[in-house]
Amino acid sequence: MEFKIKKTKKFDTWLKQLKDRKAVLNILQRIDRASLGNFGDHEPVGSGVYEMRVHIGPGYRVYYTIRNNKIIFLLQGGNKSTQKKDINKAKTLAKNI
Repeated sequence: MEFKIKKTKKFDTWLKQLKDRKAVLNILQRIDRASLGNFGDHEPVGSGVYEMRVHIGPGYRVYYTIRNNKIIFLLQGGNKSTQKKDINKAKTLAKNI
């Protein structure tokens, strides 16, 4: 199953501010694989939001939700140190989509 990817402005801003180009490349590769249905290391965090873990750098996280079984909305990004705050923000963003 293939998915269409959509991003929030918050996610785009987060990704653009990352200085670690290797991490950005890894994150983009994970998103590409997810669009093909291969989500890799991920788990639900509640309210229809999922956390995709990227094992590079400080433990980057990508928070997303799926709508109509075909669109992945990338909501928020972060790392292990900001995980709880990022999950709460992602849940709020998911409610408004």
